[in-house]
Amino acid sequence: MDRDTAEPDTGGLPGPNAEKWVEHYGEHAAPSEYSHEFVWDVTEEADGPFVTDVDGNVLMDFTCHIGAAPLGYNNEKVLGTLREFDLVEPMKIAGQDMYFGSGPDPDDAPFPGSTQLMEKLTEVSASFGLDTVFLSNSGAEAIENAMKVAHDHKPAAKYGFAFGGSFHGRTLGTLSLTNSKDVYTRHYPEIAGIETVPFCADRECTPETCDCGFFAGGGSQLRNSLSPEGGHVDPAEVAFVVLEPIQGVGGYRFPSEPFMAEVGTVADEYDIPLIVDEIQSGVGRTGRFWASEHYDLEPDVIGAAKALRVGATVGRSELFPDEKNRLGSTFGGGDLLGSMTGALTIEAIEEHDLLANARTRGRQAKELLADDAGDHVVDVRGKGLMLAVEFDTPDRRDDVVAEALERGLLTLGCGKKTIRLLPPLDSTEREIDLGISIFLDAVAAAGPTPTTA
Repeated sequence: MDRDTAEPDTGGLPGPNAEKWVEHYGEHAAPSEYSHEFVWDVTEEADGPFVTDVDGNVLMDFTCHIGAAPLGYNNEKVLGTLREFDLVEPMKIAGQDMYFGSGPDPDDAPFPGSTQLMEKLTEVSASFGLDTVFLSNSGAEAIENAMKVAHDHKPAAKYGFAFGGSFHGRTLGTLSLTNSKDVYTRHYPEIAGIETVPFCADRECTPETCDCGFFAGGGSQLRNSLSPEGGHVDPAEVAFVVLEPIQGVGGYRFPSEPFMAEVGTVADEYDIPLIVDEIQSGVGRTGRFWASEHYDLEPDVIGAAKALRVGATVGRSELFPDEKNRLGSTFGGGDLLGSMTGALTIEAIEEHDLLANARTRGRQAKELLADDAGDHVVDVRGKGLMLAVEFDTPDRRDDVVAEALERGLLTLGCGKKTIRLLPPLDSTEREIDLGISIFLDAVAAAGPTPTTA
């Protein structure tokens, strides 16, 4: 496949082979969230945003596996380096309960693994003073361990603050912080003491114009909840405030700068650890390594995963417990292949200046969308290549996802009426032009009037 000339080429979707694979998969798999019946054929050609399915259809993927494949498929910027290594078995070891190395000197290691990944994560987080990492399997575990770190740091605490519209994972702990869809949380038990305040998703919001309820009473709901401000919560009993700098599952909601500044100020003023969930927004997706860098706040702990291939809780050393085995036994945190790929991904982002590319290509995509999206598009928003198009109705959104798939473009919904677009971080001008053109054709094909209000 020649990435420089490839284009989507599809027949009817799903094809007969895809239908067989989906049926076979469903014989044993628990019902889950499959966004479309595209079945990637891992034995066929794929490169960057272009991928082949089991029926030979070539599609353009603007989902990047919900950000978990930041450079798309078979990208030589990572795969070319990965081929140099003779992989070993076992590639999955017992988390951070066991060391592994390659050669006599970690500073000159021929095989980058968890040691090098942790070092790189502290380097890219140095502006926040974050110098310590705990690796795990997933984003949910990264946030779960952030909660544990915060509670260990403030053992008398019995409260935590989260935000409306949030999604932090599917463990019982992280579901206690999640406030997006009922299907995620219904009937599951919750950790006690979690207070929820509004997430201010109006990008132009100020304390004077706020209508979501966050700014109120001369302050904010977060501030006013605390006892020194007249509320019922003693700040000394608050283990953490946790937020997504850009809400993902909740609808790709981008906050206002005053909102983010107020969250950061309250956390700092009352010495409350601030946990920032960068599972979707981190590792270059927004044109900065961390989305937090766009805003006036200082995370004490960052939860990352997806693009790293492993989960990572990154924080300041004084927050982490000193007691051995207080954190540990997270199988997969020391995944050799995952850690190696995560380290090589960060290297590729740095070597190929992909933060700048994400900013440039993101501006290009937003301009194209804003110029031709039509009246039934309510909003076009984004930072870098974390892009969202909001429609007038949920049905319109769903119709556009289906029309885009019919034309060979993979997209994903989020929130109630929004489509998220996540092109690879190294997308070219041609690829953005092509993908957005297909998307706009799908918008037009969905029709000028909504099917359901």
